[in-house]
Amino acid sequence: MKNQLCRLAISGLLATGLTLCSAAAFAQQDNAAPDASAPQQGSGHGHQPRTPDEQVARMTKRYNLSSDQQAQIKPILANQQQQMQALRQDSTLSRQDKMAKVKSIRDDSSAKIQAFLNDGQKQKFAQDQQRRQERMQEHGAAPAGGPAA
Repeated sequence: MKNQLCRLAISGLLATGLTLCSAAAFAQQDNAAPDASAPQQGSGHGHQPRTPDEQVARMTKRYNLSSDQQAQIKPILANQQQQMQALRQDSTLSRQDKMAKVKSIRDDSSAKIQAFLNDGQKQKFAQDQQRRQERMQEHGAAPAGGPAA
């Protein structure tokens, strides 16, 4: 009886562990297309995309954005996030086409954001983007622009 109870408990633990691992793998697969949001650390896998509020907060800290700049940049990031979500749900595009579209969305958002930055902020922003591109190339991903903080 005690032996059966132990086996049942172990089976339950194994089933729970497998379920959690499957859920984690599924969540990572959903995040496989890099988020257009600001700064990606490494390849962008394994974490939730940042919300526009989180991105603005991070950019504010990194670039010392004024409240006016924050108000102007947040809608750009929100629009970018919506486009990325729609792109992730589009099963008609090939992986290569999706990567190209991600780059296009990021480049567009980046250009819009830069319009609201002063010269010092633009310089730092450009340096961050360059580093991000280099990291992506090191990891074998297609180069992509986009806000980096």
